[in-house]
Amino acid sequence: MIPEVMLNATKLALRITTDVFDSEILALLQAALLDLGVAGVVIPGCYDMLVQQACITYVKMNFGQPDDYDRLKNSYDEQKSQLASCTGYTDWLVS
Repeated sequence: MIPEVMLNATKLALRITTDVFDSEILALLQAALLDLGVAGVVIPGCYDMLVQQACITYVKMNFGQPDDYDRLKNSYDEQKSQLASCTGYTDWLVS
């Protein structure tokens, strides 16, 4: 379940003030979390700002047809890579 605060932050980033697109935005946020999971990122129970920002970037990249898709894609991929390489966001055992 996506917290309302994350939905509201994403709508603010998209400059959306209506509830018309909430279901699409929620679906994209869920897809972002699943994509991070596929990359090995363990999502904390309470989403922190790094996870939230990566999800917002994912939504901005996939919502509508943004003119700056390539820049957003590169940004999201970098954020995902950084999260996937941090021990605090993975379940890798450090020996």
